[in-house]
Amino acid sequence: MTAFRMPAEWSAHEGCLMAWPTRSDQWGPVLNDAKEEYANVARAIAGFEPVTMVAPPGHGADARAHCGPEITVMELPLDDSWFRDSAPLFVLDGEGHRAGVDFRFNAWGRKHHPYDGDDRVSALLLDHLEVDRIASGMILEGGSITVDGEGTLITTEQCLLHPNRNPGMNRDQIEAELKARLGVRKVVWLPYGGLLDTETDGHVDGVCAFAAPGKVVVSLPDDTDHPDYARMRANRAVLEASTDAEGRPFEIVDVPQTAFAHVAGTDVEVSYLNYYIANDGVVVPVAGVPQDDEALAVIAAAHPGRKVVGVRAVTIAFGGGGVHCITQQIPVARPGA
Repeated sequence: MTAFRMPAEWSAHEGCLMAWPTRSDQWGPVLNDAKEEYANVARAIAGFEPVTMVAPPGHGADARAHCGPEITVMELPLDDSWFRDSAPLFVLDGEGHRAGVDFRFNAWGRKHHPYDGDDRVSALLLDHLEVDRIASGMILEGGSITVDGEGTLITTEQCLLHPNRNPGMNRDQIEAELKARLGVRKVVWLPYGGLLDTETDGHVDGVCAFAAPGKVVVSLPDDTDHPDYARMRANRAVLEASTDAEGRPFEIVDVPQTAFAHVAGTDVEVSYLNYYIANDGVVVPVAGVPQDDEALAVIAAAHPGRKVVGVRAVTIAFGGGGVHCITQQIPVARPGA
């Protein structure tokens, strides 16, 4: 059997996939604001790598009008607009051949209906891209994991062990499937995602991200009244006591800043950790508050040599995510692979 592995997000990308927001039942009165923010994210990423926006049939013209000519738009049946979680996770073998792992998707524990289109869109994308499909029967969202490309995966118990995902699988079985499909050798389990992250049940991409082999960026709110003040310190303690698959202790970069915004009568948290690493760049969600510049500086220092761009993403946060949640990288296959 060919051995595949999921490369780190900082590896070279052929491009980025996104999906166009259209669900009025989710976005309500801020749907147009969501479209503007998605388009702004797409254009920011397009400054570093090609972006393809996938729109439901009949919505391609709307996506093109908002995104502009630098974004490629295609139409495929889908329900929602969170491609980190419903698009395939791309893997490479030792010779650079590319495949896509198609995990099952159930809308974060059946929180939204319908979701059958999003469960199928991964296979449709792989067919369109002419990339081999590797099917998995396990429910998994890409936002629930972060990998270093060298055998280490970090996730949260809060999400992956939630009974609304894979009630018939225990921790060992889930870990075995991650290792088999994504080519990792070690799984580090953090106890917590964000307490306020009720939409995804605590995805890791809101609290921790690999920045380089052996190096992680973590959320560590310095406000003692923040609901995750103690929880994120418990996460950090796990990382301090852990090593990666190569036996290296983790270099930990703390992001003490937090950001909140008021959208459609609701207070939402904008997670700085929910950023996307592009070719030569990092696109970070911001809230238009003073803490933004401080957080961007911390993230820039963690990613030397990359241009860091902040994009206002308060409506995306209202929808339940950030820049990372709405993007999915396509790694470069080696020539001839």
